[in-house]
Amino acid sequence: MTLPLGNAAAHAAFAAAMKSGALHHAWLFAGPEGVGKGTFARIAALRLLAEGAARAPLPPGFDVPADNYTRSLIAAGSHPDYRELARAPKDPDKPGQDLARSIPIAQVRALQPLFAVTPSMSSRRVVLIDAIDDLERAGANALLKNLEEPPQGTVFLLISHAPGRLLPTIRSRCRALRFDSLDEKTMGQVLRMRQPTAPDTEIAALMAAGHGSPGRALGFAGLDMAALDRAMVAIARDGDPSNAQRAKLAKALAPKAAQPRYEAFLDRAPAFIAAAAPGRQGQALRTALDSYDDARSLAASARGLSLDAQATVFEMAGLVATLAPRA
Repeated sequence: MTLPLGNAAAHAAFAAAMKSGALHHAWLFAGPEGVGKGTFARIAALRLLAEGAARAPLPPGFDVPADNYTRSLIAAGSHPDYRELARAPKDPDKPGQDLARSIPIAQVRALQPLFAVTPSMSSRRVVLIDAIDDLERAGANALLKNLEEPPQGTVFLLISHAPGRLLPTIRSRCRALRFDSLDEKTMGQVLRMRQPTAPDTEIAALMAAGHGSPGRALGFAGLDMAALDRAMVAIARDGDPSNAQRAKLAKALAPKAAQPRYEAFLDRAPAFIAAAAPGRQGQALRTALDSYDDARSLAASARGLSLDAQATVFEMAGLVATLAPRA
């Protein structure tokens, strides 16, 4: 794995801590979802374990040779000194789909036999939790005991998209490493690398939908976000007085087969409205802000209450239509 683009300062801070020989036992990688925290945490975990087991110096930075034994064990999921906690699939036969809503306390308890013995391959052990925001309250309390009295040689790498929601006692026992949203240039580089054949219009639409998060943007890949943006631009431009454009969009996103695009629209429409607010003033600004609040509320209700998709899209597009200039 190569280091994700962006957040070079966070990468450098962790590298300096590793080099110092006085690495803190618990780290909180905090920042928006999809900006590379998890990727970096796994790279850091590999490097920590490879360094601990190395008989000869490794290359500088975070590099670990492809033929390194530690790398092979982690790739195979069999490294005795590495554990990763995450939401598990509800159906073991469908990994990555229909994930459980949280990380149960059972996963934290399963770590305790590991902590009762010394690391197997070196003086280090790494526990990575992605994301600690998903940990049940009981699990968080159980983990806190390990953070307060860290097992010898254990480094905890905790990923958080919303650190303010964590127990203050957990935050206080971690060294925080901040990850920020990517700038426009870096976002473009990441998306172009991941979507080399996508047209420029689609890359631009993904960038707008991602808000500095490549992971978020790539979640919309293949959904023709550019077409959704074009539809909203047309509605916002003339207000769709006949409701024909709203009806067309609602009909296109209503079928069950269009569910991913419908979900993307619920995410994208409030942001589209928000982006129209800067530069407005007076009543036009108030209208945009009110429509943004209404759009966010509608999107939340649509998901929480399973509202009818066609009616929801029609109503959401009506909020986009309020952006049209008034005569």
